[in-house]
Amino acid sequence: MSEIRYTSDHEWIRMEDDGTATVGITSHAQEQLGDIVFVELPNTGTEVSQGDEVGVVESVKAASEIYAPVAGEILEANETLSDEPATVNSDPMGGGWFFKMKVADPSEVQALMDEAAYKDHCGES
Repeated sequence: MSEIRYTSDHEWIRMEDDGTATVGITSHAQEQLGDIVFVELPNTGTEVSQGDEVGVVESVKAASEIYAPVAGEILEANETLSDEPATVNSDPMGGGWFFKMKVADPSEVQALMDEAAYKDHCGES
């Protein structure tokens, strides 16, 4: 299984075998947001830099920006979230992914937090 890396903004990124990466928000983030009611996804073909705002997730409690964890090109958005945004709550690390991207510099992924560091960041260790 591919290793998942994390940002301090609570996005996760998983490198896939084909060299692309899948991105979503963490279980911790969806728990903090509560029931998610809307997800604004990035447009495919968009070139992004690390930290760029690429979308928004809205819950019954608040709205939160989604940031690009690394630089690259957006290849695919998870359009099923438009009709079923609650998938982010029920399966944040699986079916609740937000977008797939072509990573410009894989070293940016390796520089992100591993699971242990992310748990420390969230105060869960």
